[in-house]
Amino acid sequence: MEVKKKKVLVFGSGISGIGAAGLLEKQGAEVVLYDGNEKLKEEELREKLGKDSKAQIVIGTFPEDLPDTLDIVILSPGVPTDLPIVNQMRDKGILITGEVELAYESGKGDVLAITGTNGKTTTTALLGEIMRNYQEKVFVVGNIGNPYTTAAAMMDDDTVTVAEMSSFQLETILDFRPKVSAILNFTPDHLNRHHTMEAYVNAKKNIAKNQTGEDYCILNYEDRLTKEFGENINAQVLYFSSQRKLEKGIYLKDGNIIYQNQEPIEICNIKELNLLGIHNYENVMAAAAMALVYGVPAEIVRESVKAFKGVEHRIEYVAEKGGVVYYNDSKGTNPDAAIKGIQAMNRPTVLIGGGYDKDSVYTEWINSFDGKVKKLILLGETKEKIAKDAKACGFYDFVFADTFEEAVLEAAKTAKPGEAVLLSPACASWDMFPSYEVRGEKFKEIVNSL
Repeated sequence: MEVKKKKVLVFGSGISGIGAAGLLEKQGAEVVLYDGNEKLKEEELREKLGKDSKAQIVIGTFPEDLPDTLDIVILSPGVPTDLPIVNQMRDKGILITGEVELAYESGKGDVLAITGTNGKTTTTALLGEIMRNYQEKVFVVGNIGNPYTTAAAMMDDDTVTVAEMSSFQLETILDFRPKVSAILNFTPDHLNRHHTMEAYVNAKKNIAKNQTGEDYCILNYEDRLTKEFGENINAQVLYFSSQRKLEKGIYLKDGNIIYQNQEPIEICNIKELNLLGIHNYENVMAAAAMALVYGVPAEIVRESVKAFKGVEHRIEYVAEKGGVVYYNDSKGTNPDAAIKGIQAMNRPTVLIGGGYDKDSVYTEWINSFDGKVKKLILLGETKEKIAKDAKACGFYDFVFADTFEEAVLEAAKTAKPGEAVLLSPACASWDMFPSYEVRGEKFKEIVNSL
C-alpha cells in the first residue's frame, strides 16, 4: 500500500486515528483527519497531532465532495465498516483498510498476534513480558492501549511486535500476516456492531487468513469453533487444553502446565502462578505456546510466567477492608468474561454488574453464580434487562443503584467479614465511563477511601 503523495482519509480521531495520521504524514501522505463528533474542538486535535502536522481536520457532517478527492481510507477500529458513507466510498473504488494494515505494512520484524473474546489482554501482556526477557526490541501494541501505528516507525528487522487484535481491527486487514497467531476462544460479543455471531467469528478468524505453512496458529482445543477452525487453515496448528492431555500441544494435568512436542517439558505448576482461575491457566498456556514455537527457550518462558503479576482491571486484588476482600474485574465487559470472574472467587461474593448494552444475554452469567453470589447490585442502562434475566433464572437477590458510587457503597455495606466484593459488570462501561479502565480506577478509588 503506497501512501506517498496519496490523499488519505483517517476516519476517527481516537488514539488509533491520531497514530495513523502521524505515521501517514511521516510517509509523505496528504492526510485528512475526520471525526463525526461535533463536540470535538479542532485546536485540541491539532495539539494531539503535533505542531509539525499539516493534516486537514474535518469535524461533524461528512463533506459530500470529499470522497471524490480521496485515494485511501484508514478506518479507526471504532468506525463500523458498513456505515453508508463507508459503503459509498467503497463503491467509488477507494481502497478502504484500517490502522493495523497501515502499521503492519510500515513496520518491520516479526509479529505475534492474539485475538479471542476473552483473555487476550492478559495473554498479550504475558507474551510481551516473555519476549522482553528474550529479545532486546519488543513492542506490545494494539487493543491493549498502545497504537500499533505509533510504534511502527521505530521498528527494525530485529523487532518483535506482540499485538492484541480486536474483531474491529481484524475486519479491515488486507495482507497482515503474523508469524505466530492465537485465537483463545469465541463467545458472543459486540453483536451490536457485527450483527451476527458468524460475522463476529469471521472477523476474528482473519488473524490467520494470510498465514502459510511457515507460520503457527495457537488454538483452544476445548472451544468447538477454534478446534474446528484449526482443521482448515494453512498455518501449522498447536492446540492448548485445560481439560485433557494432548499428544502434541500444551495442556494442564494434575496442576502442571506441560508442553508436549518431541518430549514433555514442564513449564510450571499453577500454584507457582500469581493468576487465579482456569481461564488464566489457558492464557498462560497460549502465551507460553506462542513463545515456544517462536523459539524462546523453555527456561525463559518458565521464569517469565512465574513472575507475571497479571493485568490491571482483570480480577485485580484491590484491598481488604474490615475482613472483606475487594476485586476489580472492570475488564469483564461481556457475560462470558464476567463468568470467569465469578469462577475465580473462592468465598461468598457481593457482585456489582450492569452498564452499556452490547445486545448481550445474561442468563448464562446468572446461572454461573452457583451459590457464590449472595447479592447482585445492578446499575447502568442494562439493569432492568439483567433483572429480568435474573428472575427468569430464579435469582431474586438483586438491588438497583442509581450511581456507581452508590453501587460500591451498597456492596461494602452488604458484604460481611470473610466475603468478597467483585466488580465484574458483564457489560461495557460506555453508559457511565469513557472506558473500562476509568470505571476500574473509580472502583479502586472508592474502595481505598472506605
